[in-house]
Amino acid sequence: MRINPYIESILERLPEKNGVYRYLDKDGTIIYVGKAKNLKRRVASYFQKDQDHPRILLLLRHLADIEFTIVDTEYDALLLENNLIKEYQPKYNVQLKDDKTYPWLCLSNEFFPRLYATRRKTDEKARYFGPYPSVKIMKTILDMVSEIYLLRDCKLNLTEANINAKKYKACLNYHIKKCMGVCVGKQSHEGYMDNIQQAINIIQGNTALVLNTLRKQMMTYADEMAFEKAHEVKMKILSLEKYQAKSTIVNSTISNVDVFNIVEDMAAAYVCYFHVVNGSIIKTQALTIKYQLNETIVEALLYAIIELRKTTNSMAHEIIVPFALDCDMRGIKITVPKRNEKEKLLVLALRNATAYMFEMQKQKEFSNPESHRKQLLTTIQNDLNLPRPPAYIECFDNSNIQGSYPVAAMVCFRGGKPSKKEYRIFNIQTVDKPDDFATMKEVIKRRYGRLLKEESPFPDLIVVDGGKGQISAAYSALEELGIENKISLIGIAKRLEEIYRPNDTVPLFINKKSETQRVIQHLRDEAHRFGIMHHRQRRDKSMTQTELTCIKGIGSMTAEKLLSEFRSVNTIKKTSLEDLSFVIGKDRAIAVYNYYQTGKTSEEKEEKEEKENLDT
Repeated sequence: MRINPYIESILERLPEKNGVYRYLDKDGTIIYVGKAKNLKRRVASYFQKDQDHPRILLLLRHLADIEFTIVDTEYDALLLENNLIKEYQPKYNVQLKDDKTYPWLCLSNEFFPRLYATRRKTDEKARYFGPYPSVKIMKTILDMVSEIYLLRDCKLNLTEANINAKKYKACLNYHIKKCMGVCVGKQSHEGYMDNIQQAINIIQGNTALVLNTLRKQMMTYADEMAFEKAHEVKMKILSLEKYQAKSTIVNSTISNVDVFNIVEDMAAAYVCYFHVVNGSIIKTQALTIKYQLNETIVEALLYAIIELRKTTNSMAHEIIVPFALDCDMRGIKITVPKRNEKEKLLVLALRNATAYMFEMQKQKEFSNPESHRKQLLTTIQNDLNLPRPPAYIECFDNSNIQGSYPVAAMVCFRGGKPSKKEYRIFNIQTVDKPDDFATMKEVIKRRYGRLLKEESPFPDLIVVDGGKGQISAAYSALEELGIENKISLIGIAKRLEEIYRPNDTVPLFINKKSETQRVIQHLRDEAHRFGIMHHRQRRDKSMTQTELTCIKGIGSMTAEKLLSEFRSVNTIKKTSLEDLSFVIGKDRAIAVYNYYQTGKTSEEKEEKEEKENLDT
């Protein structure tokens, strides 16, 4: 790669220290921000001769200058990088995107503070708690705190001077006992602020401390014979215990801990975050990190940790993550649990991150299905090195049980989705023993021999369920038809989900989490399901067939009635015509009776008599 002399001179003087580097274009706009343990080595890696990443090549094409800042530790570099990305929004950096505008609880900066719900952090002097994953959860907490401590919700300017001047009158909330009447001096400022502190403890998950305080208060009232007040405190304790029981999911000794887990697809990473206090998850949030260059999943998780801890103002001294992070976060313990309650938290976060990823993918597909379809087909084409996007795919799977009732199933996908009206079942004709390879060859030859004869369009891709043997058999059938170069063919092996191509002993490497792998697995599973379903129907039908169904006019339903009533064919043979008529009717009874008494049905006897008369 040819390097601009000016850029080359910058590369030579870059220090081998922790720091943050910034790429600028010709207008002086920051287009990329990165961090490094070793600035010189990291920046130089972009200019390697074998560099072939398209986005990096595009980035370097617009690069006109490089700036850098040296810091003490890698953690400092991570913080500075995050701040610069948030401020300048560089074009080629990962995009940090919240899944929604989360609700917060806001504690206003007033003489008698108010606690209320909001989605915007507009007051710099106020104190915010959250964000909460849903309005329902946030409202539950707000309602419980307000009910226990009777906090005011009016917007009156309750300064000490206004209250002393008796400027206000008590509102309805005071009379129905939903407020202590601070506006008319019925509650002291000190008492109100004590209640606010207790409310904050609950919001932050420190329910144990609040419960202890309330229990002591209840006992004090009971000792003083103030039973009504003791009862009121008891109801507060019950409300708080009910809330705590719903939120506690792990050992209560796990406190002040942040939990992060991450999943990814080809385009982005999806992170789930929990904040745990006293065994209760009191905060949860999800984050999408869109990949721009060749970021790793470790880098994506580091971006998310910095961003989410900053957003939620977390001061937790322990972080639980799914894998080791090569980063020294000052004063913060990084834990990768393998068992116990912390590992359960990590599994729960993984389930949430996975669900969030599927939700985002579905949302994207729903908002622009045509664009998603084109992108999916292009991705499959690139991953499998196909000559064109596989808008039309057919997949084959063989099915038999110990060699009996062999069938092959074919399913069809159009635009990456099942087209069930084009599904087909093939009853095997030329293979009389269990032979998966011969069965596959017969089915492929019959299917595409027919399409060739009818001059119908061929699929863009054929997928067979199996490895080298099945794909070789399928390819041999296409060769005999002379169309091996007209249709792309792959096989998916069951054991390791590997993708094989004809005449290639080495499997094709595809990211196991990619959309391509998902579609191929869906094809294979659908073909297997369809084949098994038909195979069971055929097997069940054959099992219900008896000697009775060989009698003209007697179907499987009638046979089942007879067997249910008389238990065996031998008993039916000895049964009188009258008893048979009572179960299945006169006409069918005559057919059965005549078959076993004379060996022929009444219709057959009439045909014989008619023939004899004609001959006479």
